[in-house]
Amino acid sequence: MSPRSASVNEELRRRSRERLLQAAVELVDERGFEATTLGDIADRAGSARGLVSYYFPGKRHLVQSAVHRLMHRTLEEALEREPRSEDGRERLARAVDAILGLARDRPVLMRQHMAGLLQAEGFVECPEQRRLSELLGDTVARYGSADVTAGYPMLRAQLMGAVYAALVPGVPMPVPALRAELFQRYGLDWELGVPPERDAGCGAAERDLSRFFATGERTEGS
Repeated sequence: MSPRSASVNEELRRRSRERLLQAAVELVDERGFEATTLGDIADRAGSARGLVSYYFPGKRHLVQSAVHRLMHRTLEEALEREPRSEDGRERLARAVDAILGLARDRPVLMRQHMAGLLQAEGFVECPEQRRLSELLGDTVARYGSADVTAGYPMLRAQLMGAVYAALVPGVPMPVPALRAELFQRYGLDWELGVPPERDAGCGAAERDLSRFFATGERTEGS
């Protein structure tokens, strides 16, 4: 039996790493960071436990990589969905909605991610984060930022701040209101992207608040 080629080995390693990243997302979303062990992740992925340490120096590095992968894939899907648009303003609106959507739909996972960024290890550089930054950077460029280098870090900071505000226990900001603030900051029309009115989970009070942030107009009874 002939040995596997280098390309086959590389593909097997890629798939193994992907399974670990997916398992980390699933388990942290279900149990939280502290209750999830590296052994649990390896078992869910169907991988040998030694492979976790081979690919990642620690649990926090693995989880940050996994969440950045999720963010990249979510953003990529939002930008590519039909009707696909090359308009820079529409693409930026979809990007904002994609990231805020994760805060709304995956609060446990995203809260753990934000908490991890504030730990001593801080922000972890990884291939998944680089792919996410490249896609967001391209989005800023298509939007028409004169200074992409300054534009991307500012967008990243504002998105991180909005996600944090949406997830603070006890005093969360409504996602539609955070969306309205970001849309106003970037001069985006409310109907671009996926407005919350299309989301059955958005209540009347949140819709009224978001309209107020977007237009400054109060609705009847507010």
